[in-house]
Amino acid sequence: MDLYTIHYVKSNQLVYNYLREDSSWYNLLNRDSSNLKKVEEAAKKFYGMRVEDRIKRISDKIDTVSSFLEMMKWKTLIFYIDVCILLV
Repeated sequence: MDLYTIHYVKSNQLVYNYLREDSSWYNLLNRDSSNLKKVEEAAKKFYGMRVEDRIKRISDKIDTVSSFLEMMKWKTLIFYIDVCILLV
């Protein structure tokens, strides 16, 4: 591995940790240091740091809040119906 690649890996914590998780990428980097971007993309995918992953997480959170609000709406409606029945 050339010095630039070694320095880049050690300075980029994401890539460094990923290489410790999946050491098969070392072979590719030893053969050709231009694979560095592929390693970085694989690390982002592995740790869920891509834009698609972030959008999915935000969408899941919105769905959770939406279902919670829907549930609270029904509970409030049922409460008002019970109060109305008791008043009659």
